[in-house]
Amino acid sequence: MIIQLPENVKYIIDRLQTDGYEAYAVGGCVRDALLGRTPDDWDITTSAKPQQVKALFPHTIDTGIVHGTVTVMLRKTGYEVTTYRIDGIYEDGRHPKSVQYTPKLTEDLKRRDFTMNAMAYNERDGLVDIFDGERDLKAGMIRCVGEPEERFAEDALRMLRAVRFAAQLGFEIDERTRQAITKQAGLLAKVSAERIQLELVKLLISPHPEKMEDLYRLGLSAVVLPEWNAMMETPQNTPHHCFSVGEHTLEVLKRVRQDRVLRLSALFHDVAKPECRTTDEKGRDHFYGHPQVGEKRTREIMHRLKFDHATTEAVCRLVKGHDVNPEPDARCVRRTVQRLGVDCFPEMFELKYADLLGQSDYRREEKLRRLEQYRMLYEQIMERKDCLTRKELAVNGRDLLDLGVSSGRQIGEILDRLLQLVVDDPEKNTKEYLLGYTLENLFIR
Repeated sequence: MIIQLPENVKYIIDRLQTDGYEAYAVGGCVRDALLGRTPDDWDITTSAKPQQVKALFPHTIDTGIVHGTVTVMLRKTGYEVTTYRIDGIYEDGRHPKSVQYTPKLTEDLKRRDFTMNAMAYNERDGLVDIFDGERDLKAGMIRCVGEPEERFAEDALRMLRAVRFAAQLGFEIDERTRQAITKQAGLLAKVSAERIQLELVKLLISPHPEKMEDLYRLGLSAVVLPEWNAMMETPQNTPHHCFSVGEHTLEVLKRVRQDRVLRLSALFHDVAKPECRTTDEKGRDHFYGHPQVGEKRTREIMHRLKFDHATTEAVCRLVKGHDVNPEPDARCVRRTVQRLGVDCFPEMFELKYADLLGQSDYRREEKLRRLEQYRMLYEQIMERKDCLTRKELAVNGRDLLDLGVSSGRQIGEILDRLLQLVVDDPEKNTKEYLLGYTLENLFIR
């Protein structure tokens, strides 16, 4: 097996070898190259110690020197070069307390998580694959190096990474590895919210977001996202649905683009259905108010998982508006768009179409026609550039000051009243009309 190494990677490896050290490309870059994918970055492992690496290259950065890693800079690009090592005791379930350098590549490969990530390569020796990682790649299998329970006890995040890799690559997790995850899922409680968030998003924006089901089946979501368990376990006894809340959500996830905000919105759009579920005397379920409660729950979850404010707000707007279906009338649609926020469209329509197609076929054609009317009216409104925000009003705060309005609070209230006026009737968005209306109806000197 021949891997085409980038020139900079070959240069680093050759330089180390020329000085008598071993050096290999290692880990995910080798895996991706074997899969015919372009690696995001190239990591190098070597028998040289950090200070020896630093002595060979003029521009290096001590990015992780405590654990043996030096970043070599070549043409403004960084390459992590790490000394062969044996990890010490993992006291926090995430990081080794200490590392011990070793002259043996095989010892370094033993500490890695999965067989597909425990391969090394250079042009002199070819592929070094002592754990049959290439075989597992060909079989589409995620398998731990050595004993799965030991690997997960060292770093609990590896359990979530197993599912994430399966989603990114379309692979399955081998049975022994699955059993170990189920047994040790509780260890994930030791992992920081930021790391959980990162893996969850990578899973969601992968080609196979339906692997979210594995988080439930393996017991991982019970630890990091218990709301997902509730969704998977909540039936929907209604003609409009043929799946549980969680199963429906999996269908929606598959139908929206691999976009961070859209996939998070798809995941959380029905998050409040378990707590909003009621059953009438005929045995039919209802989920009154679930979008509004869902917005609140989504905000809580995303805060817990340390998402940034902008992403949280964007997702919450889509969750809140996903079940809003205005009358097929331009005024009603303008009111809806103005209330929900112009910047959450057209993503809102993508989520709504996916939501509808993930339901039963009960009245589906009728729902699709109604949604298409909504979308077409929205597009007409945008093409006409109807006023939907304060900044599009024909008057502004300065105009109101010139009228004699002095209170900042009153200016804001008047602008909001005028905005509602022109949202209902765009023809009234002229300076002359709005100032006259203000003098007659809104401003008392």
